Amino acid sequence: MTGQAKVPAVLFWSGGKDSGLALDRLRRAGEYEVAALITTVNRQYRRVSMHGVREELVTAQACAIGLPLDTMYVGPSGTNDEYVAALRATLGAWRARGVETVAFGDIFLADLRHWRETLLAELGLSGVFPLWHVDTRDLAREFVDRGFKAVLCCANDAMLGEDDVGRALDAAFFAGLPAGVDPCGENGEYHSFVWDGPVFRSPVTFSRGDKVYRPLPTTATSADPPGDGPAMPVPNAPAAGATKGFWFLDLLPA
Repeated sequence: MTGQAKVPAVLFWSGGKDSGLALDRLRRAGEYEVAALITTVNRQYRRVSMHGVREELVTAQACAIGLPLDTMYVGPSGTNDEYVAALRATLGAWRARGVETVAFGDIFLADLRHWRETLLAELGLSGVFPLWHVDTRDLAREFVDRGFKAVLCCANDAMLGEDDVGRALDAAFFAGLPAGVDPCGENGEYHSFVWDGPVFRSPVTFSRGDKVYRPLPTTATSADPPGDGPAMPVPNAPAAGATKGFWFLDLLPA
């Protein structure tokens, strides 16, 4: 887009491989100028929601990428109302600064994309999805071919196990995934931490801590009460009914 001003955007950043691929594609396409990364962190535990990665490591990622990090804190309860309120405040602040485009690394979860776009429209914003409807097998190959490096930091025990957390997301990993596991973990089968690749100016250094198993709660919880925002759809993995819990690898800042 020589001669044309790039469109400012913010990118939702989980710290995993899809975030890295989305940023890489945005930069290579040249239409958008990513002004900052937005990540969601549990205020009590200071870890990225779902991934379990320490806040310090996501900060280190942003530093190595060379972009500001806007951290959106949510409480330990993680209710939908609380998340939507934090999201509205965070995105509203960027809208006030003149940023009208928000990017996500979603691939094929149509309900989630619809939810995001509905909320963005209410705030006068629009969404961009650089990975949308790309075959996840192709994305896995792109991830390896582009030179990204990542480690599996969270595994759904219905499909992956203790031996899988800590594995490198290389060609052998993707080739050996069990049948029914999406190559990119788009259904919540696993999460990752990306520490090097074309979007980084230098690798993110870390060490490996303990492997920890977190079972799902054994008691039923009531649904979130009605709130101001639309209910956020939660993806279900193919074998979600068999899920008993999740394995995590505690990654430690170097």
